[in-house]
Amino acid sequence: MTLALTRLTLSHFRSHKHSTITCDSRPIAIHGANGAGKTNILEAVSLFSPGRGLRRASAQEMTRRPEAVGWKLTGLLETGSTKQEIVTWSDEGAARQVKINDKAAPQTRLGEICRVIWLIPAMDRLWIEGAEGRRRFLDRTALSFFPDHAQAALTYEKCMRERNRLLKEQIRDAHWYRALEDQMAQSGAQIHRNRSATVAFLTDAQANAQTAFPIAELEIQQTEGAIPTTEQDFKEAFAESRSRDIMAGRTLVGPHRSDLYGTYLAKGVPAADCSTGEQKALLISLILANARALAAQIGAAPILLLDEVAAHLDASRRAALYDEICALGAQAWMTGTEKGLFDALGDRGQYLTITEEDGISQSAPS
Repeated sequence: MTLALTRLTLSHFRSHKHSTITCDSRPIAIHGANGAGKTNILEAVSLFSPGRGLRRASAQEMTRRPEAVGWKLTGLLETGSTKQEIVTWSDEGAARQVKINDKAAPQTRLGEICRVIWLIPAMDRLWIEGAEGRRRFLDRTALSFFPDHAQAALTYEKCMRERNRLLKEQIRDAHWYRALEDQMAQSGAQIHRNRSATVAFLTDAQANAQTAFPIAELEIQQTEGAIPTTEQDFKEAFAESRSRDIMAGRTLVGPHRSDLYGTYLAKGVPAADCSTGEQKALLISLILANARALAAQIGAAPILLLDEVAAHLDASRRAALYDEICALGAQAWMTGTEKGLFDALGDRGQYLTITEEDGISQSAPS
């Protein structure tokens, strides 16, 4: 079974006043000069999954300037023989809305019918930036396996904000905290289970693959102390930490304090100490592992978004990447400044040329 977006229409979205792309389930190579709007197309595709897309932008930031009248994306999603029309839009900066087959739907529904994962240049610093970026990466990956992961994270964050308010006000009565901490314990335990299962999925998918990319050994670590795992563990940890948290004015224990630690397995070197090229290769390995694990779970490879994926890859690694994407049967939307970067893909892919003057046009393989 294949999962593919076979028609995409962008209206007043970023640099695109009105553009329509028609394609099939093969990989799509989008090439053109910097600033032509290549990444905007990938961002549009990312919005067929829950959340704020690959740039984490607000709805208002996505509207075309100077009109700023709002934007609309329409896509035809094909899953095997099933076709569904998805429309998502924002009117003049209002919250994003979704319709599936002409019926209003919550964004969470997108996570059930359309799995989209991405790798963009901003993620190249994953191993050397702060822990927040790695948690976001892990949670986005977990969401691809567990569509309810987002709700658990939202519940936890909402309760933690309220608990932090009590802490800042120096409230010491345990009664005020218990109900909040019970909800945080329930959602926190779910978050930890999902994250742990995600790491196991990625580990298995890397170990069982024939791949040209290095294996990243992953481990979830706590900023300090042992990681609570069960709901009861979290309840006890919140209660025990309450006095310390009051002094700090914030919650110092929980899944928001976790970190994802990576190691280049074959070399035994922490990912943070690897070269730029090695770090990129480790990231690609995890994205491919995510895709393989999802394909095994749902029977179809997810849609891949790979922005400027050829950066830091030599010709042999690029060819290996295209081979693995094709072997997966994934529809991968890829961007690059030069068409020659996709030579190894050949007629296994589709090619779009994009320019600021002429917009989007179909082209043939080199």
